[in-house]
Amino acid sequence: MNHHLSFRGIVVCLLLACYSAPALLAGDQELVETYLKDHAVTGFAIRPVTGEFISRAFPGYSFFGVSFRQYPIAAPCPESAGLQCANLFFVKDEQVDVVSTIDGLKFFFTVNLNPAPDQDSATDAASSWLRFSEELKQDSFYTFSAPVIAYTPRVDVVLVRATATVTAGGDGAIDVLMNFGAAGSFLGVLEKSALRAGIRPICQATKLLDSDPIVRRMAEQDILVMGRTAKPYLDHIRPTVSPELQQAIDRIWQRILREGR
Repeated sequence: MNHHLSFRGIVVCLLLACYSAPALLAGDQELVETYLKDHAVTGFAIRPVTGEFISRAFPGYSFFGVSFRQYPIAAPCPESAGLQCANLFFVKDEQVDVVSTIDGLKFFFTVNLNPAPDQDSATDAASSWLRFSEELKQDSFYTFSAPVIAYTPRVDVVLVRATATVTAGGDGAIDVLMNFGAAGSFLGVLEKSALRAGIRPICQATKLLDSDPIVRRMAEQDILVMGRTAKPYLDHIRPTVSPELQQAIDRIWQRILREGR
């Protein structure tokens, strides 16, 4: 009988965890939105930044990417609240703060990262760094690979090298070298990144029915290369154009889906 009660208790705890995590995330996102509105910031896009490795490296935190559209028409990046065009917000215990630079991210890790005394925790820390760094470089069109981690223990220090490669939206990579003390204390991080943006939406959707066949082909090819990342742009343009051009936009979107781009 006690075994049954114990099992029921475990099930209840698991169910509560499943339901409370999304609720906590949603509540923390509202706190970030309120923070931005209180600082008179508008025109932002917000998205949760999640991952099991992030939850393990920074328990009790919620993270959100906050960016400002740059394509097809750039929204002005805010000049207040210390924000850049791409930012990482974090919430813990209902307190909201923001990181907008790599130097700021280094300070955040120095202050808040728990010791990483083994390979798993050090890997979680390096993976989290890469994910956050990606967010600070994101313009809504980059896609990155899963991190590749190399763990090298030495006599009195541990070196963790991590790399994430751009797989869509451009090319390049983010390379990180993290240093941990013998007991897992965070000693520092060096990042080297060189990203080159690929095709971005400018006016391609409006040229799908252009009288010049070369212009039409170039517009179509650009949209196909952007693939699914072009969806917000196409949705933005579609209501503003003629029914014929709307049909052309719908056709190329269906092709993107059909070809799995």
